[in-house]
Amino acid sequence: MSGGLAVRAAEYLQVRRALGFQLRSYDWLLSGFCAFADARGAQVITTRVALAWATEPQGADRSWHAARLSAVRGFARWLAAIDPRTEIPPAGLLKGRSRRADPYLYCEAEIAAVMNAAQAIASPLRAATYRTVIGLLAVTGMRVGEAIALDRGDADLSENVLTVRQAKFGKSRRLPLHPETAAALRAYAQLRDERFPRPASPAFFMSLAGTRLIYNNVHLVFRRLTRDAGLRPRSARCRPRLHDLRHTFAVTALISWYDDGLPVQPRLPVLSAWLGHASPQDTYWYLHAVPELLTRAAERLEPLPGGPR
Repeated sequence: MSGGLAVRAAEYLQVRRALGFQLRSYDWLLSGFCAFADARGAQVITTRVALAWATEPQGADRSWHAARLSAVRGFARWLAAIDPRTEIPPAGLLKGRSRRADPYLYCEAEIAAVMNAAQAIASPLRAATYRTVIGLLAVTGMRVGEAIALDRGDADLSENVLTVRQAKFGKSRRLPLHPETAAALRAYAQLRDERFPRPASPAFFMSLAGTRLIYNNVHLVFRRLTRDAGLRPRSARCRPRLHDLRHTFAVTALISWYDDGLPVQPRLPVLSAWLGHASPQDTYWYLHAVPELLTRAAERLEPLPGGPR
C-alpha cells in the first residue's frame, strides 16, 4: 500500500472512532483505496484516482459506487487540512439512489438449512463457531457486531443470561436465554476451550487463529453458507443477508403475540428494549408488512359500522 496514505488513513480512522464513530467497513474500504492509489503511483488523493477506484467493480449498483466515493471523500476532507495537495472529490459526483433492501425473512427450515451447511465446514471449531453464531442471532435478534463483540465474561451460562455491553447508541442490556440456547453456548465454549486452553483473546467466539471474529468475514462466510443451503434471492432487492435474521426475529415476535391473543402495541417498547433500540420508533424499521403479519393485524380490527361483517 501507499505508505503515506495508509498511515494517514489509520490516523483518520483513529480520530473518527475516538469521536464515537464505529466505521466498521471503512478499514477495508480505505485499505483498498490506498492499495489502488499505490498501484498507480499516487502519493496524494486526487479526484481522478478516487473516482477510478470508486467505480469498481464495473456493473455494481450505483449506490455502491457512491458509497465508496463517500468513504474516500470523508478521508480526503480530513487529510486536506494536513496536506494541501489533497483534492476533495465534489459531492454529487456519483449519484446513487440509496434504496432500502427488502428484508429476506427466513422460515425455520431455511435457518436450519444454513446451520446445517455451517456444520459441514471442515474445521470442527470453525463449524461450531458459525453454527452457534447463526443460531444465536436467530433466537435473540442480536446485531452481528454485538455477537462477535461478546467476551467470555458477558455470558453467564449458569444463570442463562447474556450481557451486551456498550452496543449501538452506547446502550448495554441483558438478554435472558432459553435453556436450549444456553446449552448450545456451553457446548461451544467447551470445544473452544479445548482448542484454546490459554487464549490470548477474551472473545467468546473465536477464529482458528485464536482471535475475535472479523465482522466482514462473518458476512462473507454467511453468504457462502446460504448458497450451500440452496437459498436464492427472491428478487433483485431481496437477497439472503445475515442482518435479516434480526428482521426475522422482530417480525416473528409480533406474529407470536398475535397468535397468543396478546395486546401488541403495549409490548412494542419491550421488543425495542430487547433489540437495543433508542426508542420504539426505531423498532418500526424492522416491522415489515409481510402477509402473515397483515392478516393477523386485520383480524384484530373491528369492522366499520355498516361495513361488511
